[in-house]
Amino acid sequence: MKYLQLAAALVLTPTLTLTDEVGKVGVDWVGNDIVIEAIADPEVQGVTCHLAYFDRSFFDRVSNGNWFEDPSNASIACRQTGPIVIGDIDRGEDGENVFRERQSIILKSIRVKRIFDEANNTLIYLAHATELTEGSAKMSISTVPLYTPAE
Repeated sequence: MKYLQLAAALVLTPTLTLTDEVGKVGVDWVGNDIVIEAIADPEVQGVTCHLAYFDRSFFDRVSNGNWFEDPSNASIACRQTGPIVIGDIDRGEDGENVFRERQSIILKSIRVKRIFDEANNTLIYLAHATELTEGSAKMSISTVPLYTPAE
């Protein structure tokens, strides 16, 4: 019963921020796509990340017998897109989640985590896969330096 409650909580948990799909590239004849989403950091005004990930088609799901799962590969690039204003962010070395999107009903998701590197005055954004049954080494990283040019 606890597993069912955990599964329901994971399925019903919303993503932490809104995204805007800005691109979709078809990669083959069966309808598989690479989706590109823009993600504005909800706690750091002026930073936008672009996350690319694979979206399997219905035909590919049926033919491979894996209906409920997308690959958990992702790539990320983050840039300053306006004046940077840092809100109340977690400054610990574990950082905090900015975004999460499920890649299967229960087992996998892609997450974007923000870590503040205070010594180098830089925000680090890490896109990584999480899997309930096994860890995953699939990741991508992007940084945004926080410096003000001399006037």
